[in-house]
Amino acid sequence: MKNTACRSVMLFISFLWVMVVACRPVAAQTIIEEWNTVQAPPAPELKAVTIDPQATALLLLDFNKQTCNAERRPRCIASIPKVQKLLAWARAKGVYVVYSLSPGAAPADIAKELAPLGPESVVTSGPDKFLGTDLEKLLQAKGIATVIATGTAANGAVLYTASGAAFRGIQVIVPVDGVSAETTYAEQYVAWNMLNAPRLSQKAVLTRIDLIK
Repeated sequence: MKNTACRSVMLFISFLWVMVVACRPVAAQTIIEEWNTVQAPPAPELKAVTIDPQATALLLLDFNKQTCNAERRPRCIASIPKVQKLLAWARAKGVYVVYSLSPGAAPADIAKELAPLGPESVVTSGPDKFLGTDLEKLLQAKGIATVIATGTAANGAVLYTASGAAFRGIQVIVPVDGVSAETTYAEQYVAWNMLNAPRLSQKAVLTRIDLIK
């Protein structure tokens, strides 16, 4: 009888433990488990912007053939005609123009439609074009308060250079038809991040090339 009573008590305790475990709240899932349930937020509003040409720089980031080509980033190739119009307008207004190259590229590798003119500056670096270059000094010397960031990849040179500018107190204008990446998701993420990331969102404006005046 004693052994039977002990077994009964042990079974009861085991039952209670199972019930406790079963009733515990399920641990929060990570984004990986929830990946397919994520809904994209509404598209951000594109805003018209008016610039001061004397205090604005147009950044053309990594439009060289190593990163902007039909095989790797056809969306970059598709953006060139619009960026070409922006470049012509910027030059006519006296906007300071700065190019960047990805490591290993040369100015001759830049798309011919966007090729730099003699006095226009070119810097070479990884995703953040401020890193290891004189870009900050170039902008400071011209009294630049605003940059228009175009180029590829949206989630590389554009995101990190725009962030670097914002962290230095510079207003950042990003025309969505002037940036590109391998995938539309990357471009979507960058557009969202520009308007939501700490500090960057306080300095960034999303627009279209035809909305820049």
